[in-house]
Amino acid sequence: MRPLYLILLFIPGLATALAPPLSPRNANYRINVRLNTDTKRLDGKQTLTWRNTSPEVVRELQFHMYLNAFKDANSTFMRESGGQLRGEALDKSKPENFGWTNLTVLRDQRTGESLLGQSQYIQPDDQAAGTFNPDDRTVLRVRLGRPVAPGETVVLDMAFQAKLPKIFARTGFSKDFFLVGQWFPKIGVYEPAGMRGRRVGGWNCHQFHAHSEFYADYGTYDIAIITPAPFVIGATGQQIGETTHKDGTKTTRWQANDVIDFAWTASPYYSITTSRWQGKSGVPVAIRLLMQPEHSDQAQRHLDAAKAALSYFDTYLGRYPYPTLTIVDPPLRAMGAGGMEYPTFITAGTSWGLPAGMRFPEVVTVHEFGHQYFMQLLASNEFEEAWLDEGFNQYYEGRIMDETYGQGKSQIDWFGFRMGDLEASRDGYVHLDNPAIGPAYGNTWELPAGYYGALTYLKTATWLRTLDGLVGRAVMDEVMQTYFIRWRFKHPNAQSFIDVVNEVVPRRLGQKSGPDMNWFFDQVLFGDRVCDYQLVNLYNHDKSPATIRVDRLGDMQLPVEVLVHFEDGRETTLFWDGQERSRTFNAGRKGRVLWAQVDPYHKLYMDVNVINNSYTVSPSSAPSAKYAAKFLFWIENAMQWIAWLV
Repeated sequence: MRPLYLILLFIPGLATALAPPLSPRNANYRINVRLNTDTKRLDGKQTLTWRNTSPEVVRELQFHMYLNAFKDANSTFMRESGGQLRGEALDKSKPENFGWTNLTVLRDQRTGESLLGQSQYIQPDDQAAGTFNPDDRTVLRVRLGRPVAPGETVVLDMAFQAKLPKIFARTGFSKDFFLVGQWFPKIGVYEPAGMRGRRVGGWNCHQFHAHSEFYADYGTYDIAIITPAPFVIGATGQQIGETTHKDGTKTTRWQANDVIDFAWTASPYYSITTSRWQGKSGVPVAIRLLMQPEHSDQAQRHLDAAKAALSYFDTYLGRYPYPTLTIVDPPLRAMGAGGMEYPTFITAGTSWGLPAGMRFPEVVTVHEFGHQYFMQLLASNEFEEAWLDEGFNQYYEGRIMDETYGQGKSQIDWFGFRMGDLEASRDGYVHLDNPAIGPAYGNTWELPAGYYGALTYLKTATWLRTLDGLVGRAVMDEVMQTYFIRWRFKHPNAQSFIDVVNEVVPRRLGQKSGPDMNWFFDQVLFGDRVCDYQLVNLYNHDKSPATIRVDRLGDMQLPVEVLVHFEDGRETTLFWDGQERSRTFNAGRKGRVLWAQVDPYHKLYMDVNVINNSYTVSPSSAPSAKYAAKFLFWIENAMQWIAWLV
């Protein structure tokens, strides 16, 4: 007799459906949607089953109506973005380029009551900021006739109509290419008192801002998508059925469990490549790659990058628990849909003829897959703490790229141009016009204008690499794996991560770093301090050991090492806690010193100027000369590369 699990594997979707829940599954959707490829419209019917997991009585519901961000030029998103995002712009002179969504049916199955008359659009973020934009219709409040008691479930029958925008910000259409994200009325997250520091319970349902992404509860999704029959469909989760209709359309059905969102794509021109990956757990992942035909020769590059990321996260964080991964390559005219993440479904991006040494397809694939861990499996609040997703992911992107493709050349290795991934993140941060512009912590729409990416991605990745250097890679890996395993499917916040660091680091390192690491987070996360150490001078004395002076030019106080190299070839390492503004060291032994270097093992990735870290009495052998030459060569290459791109 065959084991039951072997039989289930041959019944599409059944094994997944019967698997025990990995998450609370308190926001579950069943949606039937039809795409009109001519009018670019969606007609949908959905049943939402929402369970009140809080100990509080809930008297209203709140929904994200994301597509209304593209309704006109007056939404909060359009006002903040000016109608452009990541270099892509919306032509506001053409009405057909805008998008919207409208709820047409809203009924509580418990009572049979229609709730449409008890719904209104609200602007919670505007109200909190003391402003008011009545034209923003991205959050809908629904007052319930019958409250939802703790532990009770409410089932809502809903219908909606939507018009997709011309793609420039993640979602929409470009001719016959469709990337459909943020497309259905989506319930917010109810947070009871005590969760994430709340004093009173309430809905976390922010307006759609130019520089914010998403936050949602876990659930199951059963989605039926009707499109013209020739269109190839890719989506979150597994395809569990397909039916062709006499009117020239087809219905594909998809199922996804323990996810926080659902997105899909449709195009008649995809070139399909499939592959499989299997990790330590032995559970295979089916990879489906939807490429533009003109990019099909780069399919293997995307697959190799995805498998490298799967393997790395499997080793250093934990298992990828889903049976599928879909990777979408948008056409060049729809690059506003590129580089985006949804559960089990990511969009990458490339161009025709891109040489192997320009690893931008690999960078995007690795980065977007990494979101499966931080955006999806941890599901922190991207509105309020984007750094917990984007910054952590940027740090791991650097680790994966550098290990897979070579440190110092993992992004670009082409005709002498070389650029590593982690160093690119650091360079983007330290060469800001003002690295002290502000902390990465805080609501994304309240960060300093123009600095969202630098603070949430680059600064965070740089201070994580600095933490890595200070505590050591083995301890850092234990911190990250502990954090991931403890908080997956639970919506962690900043304190969740800090608590893990303060638990693991003292246990592993004793009092070497103090009783906790709060001093570190106060500076790098909650503060705006800058790290800059300078080795000012080195004096050799005839009858006593040499002296070395190091100044702390920045206001960030981090412990630092100073390597001293003697003429006889021996070396010694000195230690400084960095508390004072200046420290003069005794070399520790007699003998002529040739050179000394601050932070010789590059632990302090946040140091904004590494050129001033060395001092030598013998220029020909100076580490400063070596590192300055390498740094200047790298900058020259980067500038030439940017000029070439422009």
